[in-house]
Amino acid sequence: RYEPFLPKVNPDSDDEIYQEEILQIAKMNQAISIIQFKLEGAIIQRHPEFEMEASLLLDKINHDEGTVTIDGKVYPLRCDYFPTIDPNDPYALTEEEKLVVNRLMEGFLNSERLHKHVQFLYSKGSLYLKYNDNLLFHGCVPINDDLTFMEMTIHNKKYKGKALLDEYEDILRKGYLNREAGSANNRYLDYVWYQWEGKASSLFGKDKMTTFERLYVEDKATHFEHKNAYYKQRHNIELCNMILTEFGLDPYKGHIINGHTPVKENRGENPLKANGKLIVIDGGFSKAYQATTGLAGYTLLYNSFGMQLVSHQPFTSVKDALVNESDIVSTRRIVDKELERKTVRETDVGQRLTEQVNDLQALLAAYYDGRLVEKVSK
Repeated sequence: RYEPFLPKVNPDSDDEIYQEEILQIAKMNQAISIIQFKLEGAIIQRHPEFEMEASLLLDKINHDEGTVTIDGKVYPLRCDYFPTIDPNDPYALTEEEKLVVNRLMEGFLNSERLHKHVQFLYSKGSLYLKYNDNLLFHGCVPINDDLTFMEMTIHNKKYKGKALLDEYEDILRKGYLNREAGSANNRYLDYVWYQWEGKASSLFGKDKMTTFERLYVEDKATHFEHKNAYYKQRHNIELCNMILTEFGLDPYKGHIINGHTPVKENRGENPLKANGKLIVIDGGFSKAYQATTGLAGYTLLYNSFGMQLVSHQPFTSVKDALVNESDIVSTRRIVDKELERKTVRETDVGQRLTEQVNDLQALLAAYYDGRLVEKVSK
């Protein structure tokens, strides 16, 4: 009954783990998963423009036969125990579920440490960054199969490309600033959630998230999440130039610097795509990814001489480093070499400094012309 929800236990752990504890965790996992599907269902029903009706599956469950219908096909359920679902109103929260949700909301809203972290993200971060002719973003710029920018309707207006990410940025900030406004803030918070698993989200970059299918359906064909066409076309120089131009950057100078999808170097994948126009810097820093990537991450170096990508081999252990004198091995590869060294004046910081110098010179000229009167202290 609880098999799909059982936690993964580290066999090398010295901690004693009781079967009763594992079962309790599995029960909590199932309970919170159902709450998640109910809350997500409410958002999807509020927003037909999200085009996420395929993710509404609680109302597709046949409780008598223990099956679920997905995309018109019937599948047996791995677990058919749904004590908190009312078949007549499957997306309604029970009173106990409402209590859990309210307690969780209270915890998030009143967590001082969490707000410090989130405030740091909002003060320093953004969905994308333009820096010295380069464009940095986490996931993708959503595109269609025909290499046109994917459109998204937000508050009855269509956006795509740079305008879409700018609108997302505005919504993310308004949603956070008005977080205590309750349901009145849903017009922003619903779109904040959309960033998590919406097909036009630059952070997600897939057609849908198959959490329900992975938990409840054995057939792995239902688990597949189709990536946005961007990931298939990242090697396309014309696409990279189109994206750089869309964000107001010179395609002959700039690069796209991308994360999100770990590069599988041990399978021959190259982090440099489109002749070095696009650089994927996710090398699997987390230990969980290292068996897949064969690496322990990348470091991108950028100075006046050009750009280099450094790949790092996994660190095994302190004992191995001391006994066998092994250390992290790093390999450098040149991404772009400046024929003429870039000066400070040519950088973004240099341009800001130049603007400040021009402002100070204008201020000084106004003083000498008598347009600016010196303030005399009493």
